[in-house]
Amino acid sequence: MSAPNHIPLTRPTLDDATIQGVVEVLRSGWITSGPQVKAFEAALSAHCGGRPVRAFNSGTCTMEIALRIAGIGPGHEVITTPLTWVATSNVILAVGARPVFVDLDPATRNLDLGRVEAAITSATRAIMPVDLAGLPVDRDRLHALAKKHQLRVIEDAAQSFGSTWQGKPIGAFGDFVSFSFHPNKNITAIEGGALVLNDEPEAKLAEQYRLQGVVRTGLDGMECEIVGGKFNLTDVAARVGLGQLPHLVEFTERRRVLARAYLAKFEAAGASRLGLGLPLPNFTDANWHMFQVMLPEERLTVKRAAIMEQLQASGIGSGVHYPAIHLFKLYRKLGWKDGDFPHAEYAGRNILTLPLFPTMADADVPRVVDALMGIIRQNLKP
Repeated sequence: MSAPNHIPLTRPTLDDATIQGVVEVLRSGWITSGPQVKAFEAALSAHCGGRPVRAFNSGTCTMEIALRIAGIGPGHEVITTPLTWVATSNVILAVGARPVFVDLDPATRNLDLGRVEAAITSATRAIMPVDLAGLPVDRDRLHALAKKHQLRVIEDAAQSFGSTWQGKPIGAFGDFVSFSFHPNKNITAIEGGALVLNDEPEAKLAEQYRLQGVVRTGLDGMECEIVGGKFNLTDVAARVGLGQLPHLVEFTERRRVLARAYLAKFEAAGASRLGLGLPLPNFTDANWHMFQVMLPEERLTVKRAAIMEQLQASGIGSGVHYPAIHLFKLYRKLGWKDGDFPHAEYAGRNILTLPLFPTMADADVPRVVDALMGIIRQNLKP
């Protein structure tokens, strides 16, 4: 159990009404996919401008299903970033296609769209960008590029639910959009995800993939036309999601307040002079899913793990989001190696996620900053 003064990396916020709502679902006798899932999908659709939305048990299967609906499989390539949770590229492998990594923009830490065109080949079928820490990839440039080359776009928006682009919610426009409602996300359904689709035929196909490829008709009719999976969301999880949605704006604004405080405190503490990299101060579009700094590797005598250990000893949680995917053993076997994507590799070694969640106290921010800056100063090269 954590000490009372421990600051965790993140913590979900569940109100009493949501907890009571879950109790009511449990008592109802209908706890798997049912009326709560349909209500959650309707609420998500309203958030996404009326587009069809289907709920699933994770934000991983949503990407795989989008790839399958788009007809992507063996012999095809999908362009994506090497700096994300490995699920993003794993689902490309799962459908038999090949992920093609493109290095990141060191300022945004997202896929560098300026490098994408050079990676497009006759086998390319889609682009799968990721909104790291909730900062949206440039949607205008992204979709213009996809249109030019007749590519599908599968937005890994797992981290950007509640973010916007030019005033429109992420999910309200574009092609496929995949969300995650894991407990560390801005709103949670315990576990879960959602896929925003373009039309009802795609939505119907998503429903087939969601539950073993089965289509039901009447009271006893059943047919199976495609290979699906077991990806349905439970009503228990959906009820949690329904309870979270009304708090989305409140949660987002609180995260922005904390992020502003972080940036101001870091600047006042001399972060720039020490070479500590700070995130872009975007308070219009980003939902501030995470607050990440970039350690100045070239100026330190220790590696990131030692700094995380010292933070932990000070009662402060931290995380790594993420190691560079192409350097995992699975991807090295497919031909990638050190030096292929320098910006992603530097971030993979040095990016550090600091505590950020709605119930975090104002006083926690200076405590985290002071602790980290003190550790860095103690471990600077002479």
